[in-house]
Amino acid sequence: MTGRPHLPLLFLDIDGPLIPFGGTHREYPAPDGAGPAAGAAANPLLARIDPSLGPRLLALPCELVWATTWMADANTDVAPRIGLPDLPVLDPPELPEAQQRADEHRGLHWKTRALVGRAGGRPFAWVDDEITAADRAWVSAHHEGAALLHRVDPRTGLTGADFAVLDSWLRGAGAARG
Repeated sequence: MTGRPHLPLLFLDIDGPLIPFGGTHREYPAPDGAGPAAGAAANPLLARIDPSLGPRLLALPCELVWATTWMADANTDVAPRIGLPDLPVLDPPELPEAQQRADEHRGLHWKTRALVGRAGGRPFAWVDDEITAADRAWVSAHHEGAALLHRVDPRTGLTGADFAVLDSWLRGAGAARG
């Protein structure tokens, strides 16, 4: 859901949470027959995306934002496969090279500063498979609102248990906000 600023934000990564990396090809959902998205031929991993994730994401009480290296390709190659509308995309922060190196040295993900800036104090959840203790500490020190940094197991991607945690937290954060 987009365009509803009173709702918490949910920053969503693709590789790991939506495209799982464990298991065998037989363990992933069969293609829906609707035809590949624009970049599907170039990226066979898109076949691993479970089309049921889109409706489940849309049912969450939040504003969805892509937070992925796929950038705008998330809207052309991934969103149509799972029934999502075009979503806003988190841009990488424009930082001096020395700051980028310092962040990398500390183990801070490139997305961390950007999503805190984009949230602007609003409650947010971040769903990713690369969240570290450094990211948690930085968000805690620099974000004035509620935040859930939810690490997804990249071998399985988003599961029912992940959705239960997200739904519960988003409803609580949204109720606390407004």
